[in-house]
Amino acid sequence: SPLDACLASLEKQIYRDFHVVVIDNSGRNITRRLGALNFTLTRIENARNIGFGAAINQAAAQTQSDYIATLNDDCEASPQWLKTMVDALDREYEIGSCAAQVRMAGSIPEQLDSAGMLIAADGSSKQRGFRCPISAFQRDSETLCCSGSASLYRRAMFEELGGFDETFFLYCEDIDLGLRARWAGWQSWYAANAIVYHRYSHSAGQSSALKASLVERNRLRTIIKNFPARELLLSPAASVGRYLFHGVTMFGGKGHAAEFRREGGSPFTLFGFVLKAHWKIMREWPSLWRARKSVRRRMTTQQMRRALRRHKISLWNVASQ
Repeated sequence: SPLDACLASLEKQIYRDFHVVVIDNSGRNITRRLGALNFTLTRIENARNIGFGAAINQAAAQTQSDYIATLNDDCEASPQWLKTMVDALDREYEIGSCAAQVRMAGSIPEQLDSAGMLIAADGSSKQRGFRCPISAFQRDSETLCCSGSASLYRRAMFEELGGFDETFFLYCEDIDLGLRARWAGWQSWYAANAIVYHRYSHSAGQSSALKASLVERNRLRTIIKNFPARELLLSPAASVGRYLFHGVTMFGGKGHAAEFRREGGSPFTLFGFVLKAHWKIMREWPSLWRARKSVRRRMTTQQMRRALRRHKISLWNVASQ
């Protein structure tokens, strides 16, 4: 199973001082079938799916380690993965998180899933280097933030920010945490030698109805909580542009909108997701505004704007990839 392969890759890690917490969100007691492993393992079986962010927060609460690594069950880590990221965070305290070089498992030639994250003018986030050749991302560098599929967080930062926002349930909680970290003055780093192989969207499907609905809702949550005021006011116009690009790519055979159509979805269904997401956000507006006011801000608005520009992705690329 993917989980067995994931845990087997952790047994091969060069860095050995770690404690693994497996969160079973399936409600089917999958972890009881695990065999003997050569590292400390804590199993937590939830009766229902409590969401990605809540599960990571739950796992983090089980240990007192200086660092918290996240690894999806559909990922396999290279032996140097953990050591490379720990070394990166050990070098500078201001680095609060480290992104791995996440490759698409089985892609020929080898392609990237992510080398950190990028963000568009409407708050849509995308993996940096998505579907690019791995040769283009062989150097360590700064990144906006990490993909939650395989990353390392400094506990001091994680606890200062209150961990992942559990109301997101699934998708965009990593970009939300990353932007809150930026506001608080923390940096994020990409470690090219921390290699992970990922079976992309193994759990929810690449273009499922569930994913489309949650991504749209959580995109809106992210910008309300984290975008500077001017960018927040301009985001609706940017969203309209992205919707138009999705319409073009849906019938042009590119991007997730086209995949959604090939799998039986219709433009009207996607439009329904958009309306539903906006309706939910209108109902949540007071709590989201309070969350915006509570974001720790050590970075100036100008500094945040420069970070967003430095790590931006075009609306067309969001729609067409």
